[in-house]
Amino acid sequence: MCQVNAELDSTARLGMLARATSALEELRGTLAPLAALFDARGHRLYLVGGSVRDAMLGKLSHDLDFTTSALPEETRAILDEYADVVWDTGIDFGTLSAEKHGQQIEITTFRADAYDGDSRNPVVEYGDSLEGDLIRRDFTLNAMAVEIGPAGELNFHDPLNGLAALEAGVLDTPALPSQSFHDDPLRMLRAARFVSQLGFSVAPRVQEAMSDMAAEINRITKERIQVELDKLMAGAAPWDGFDLLVASGIAAHVLPELTAIQMEADEHLQHKDVYAHSMTVLRQAMDQEEDGPDLVLRWAALLHDCGKPATRAFVDGRVTFHHHEVVGAKLVRKRMRALKYSKQMVADVSQLVFLHMRFYGYGEDAWTDSAVRRYVTDAGELLPRLHKLVRADCTTRNQKKAARLRRAYDNLEERIVELSAKEDLAKVRPDLDGNAIMELLGLQPGPEVGKAWAFLKELRLERGPLDPAEAERELLAWWKEQ
Repeated sequence: MCQVNAELDSTARLGMLARATSALEELRGTLAPLAALFDARGHRLYLVGGSVRDAMLGKLSHDLDFTTSALPEETRAILDEYADVVWDTGIDFGTLSAEKHGQQIEITTFRADAYDGDSRNPVVEYGDSLEGDLIRRDFTLNAMAVEIGPAGELNFHDPLNGLAALEAGVLDTPALPSQSFHDDPLRMLRAARFVSQLGFSVAPRVQEAMSDMAAEINRITKERIQVELDKLMAGAAPWDGFDLLVASGIAAHVLPELTAIQMEADEHLQHKDVYAHSMTVLRQAMDQEEDGPDLVLRWAALLHDCGKPATRAFVDGRVTFHHHEVVGAKLVRKRMRALKYSKQMVADVSQLVFLHMRFYGYGEDAWTDSAVRRYVTDAGELLPRLHKLVRADCTTRNQKKAARLRRAYDNLEERIVELSAKEDLAKVRPDLDGNAIMELLGLQPGPEVGKAWAFLKELRLERGPLDPAEAERELLAWWKEQ
């Protein structure tokens, strides 16, 4: 087991050390030769950060982070001798990356950075001690180190009691939270992300600092905020991470739509507010995932009702939110574009929000085949996700109503299957292509061909597949009226 430089007082901590030792022992053949090369040049090599934390939790990844007293030029010479591939894209920050036998490693010289207070970019300064390097890290549970000896021996360093924090499941900062978050406001989002990923809580002083300094998050680029929000969303309990962002006031700056729905009571009074309902929908959507986190589905579940505050009205003594899905889709597009999401991500999430209420006009046998075709066509490749979102959106405590909604959606899915067996619903296209349209109507490529194509597409949705002769008759009759 790792040699320890701090007294252990719990079986849990011993267990975590045993897990870390076991995980690292499997990498001895990879790590010992690297450590020996550093040792031969008078330097130590330490595994640090999330790599140590994850090893303690028994889930060491293929990406390992190290720190060392060696300067970048020395590290580069060592890696050139040791690794299969070396990258120096982070060398301005004292970091080099490499790969050995499929294992990704990143090595950074001891740092003692200073921050300018305007951005999160540090003025790079190299440090002279492991302890100085660890105290500048974001949280104490990420401020542990395992020294790798030249023969692969392991020595555990924990000057900031990170192991105790890991055992307690508490996020705290090595320095004062106010100083840590002033240096790098992104750490506040990282706190929420770790709450989601690890199931931990934050120390009271950390939450207080987050609330006091929420506006500091505006110093961070939208791209970095987006990355952290996605990591939070992909966690095991994203609702806990979002709860922290809302409670601290940070959500008001990065995702104000989430703060807004917290104040809106849901029309059925089944939840404290729309925010609580949305978290339940998120949880129920995740329960239906099959192959790991589905960020499109999760974002749609979280934001599906974000249009309710703008559409709230009182009709006959009841609260209504008519067309909140239309307004919500617009809000989603605006917010996700501001956060620099891809066009595809914006389109997919907003379309799911737009469509999530369509089913509530469905009753068994009440929809025509045309309506079913349009439902499938409008959803397109998003249909499996739409199925999950609609089912997740049923949060009523009325068991009879819940069962009725499930039966209705089961019936809709059965009709989709039945109709799909007769015609290709996934690729509803006009019965005549563009060339046939131009030949029949004597047209050259242009807007008129597009209008004719759109007419045939509507006809196909309304009546199903037509034989070419019938499609031609309908097109000629339409064209005569134009």
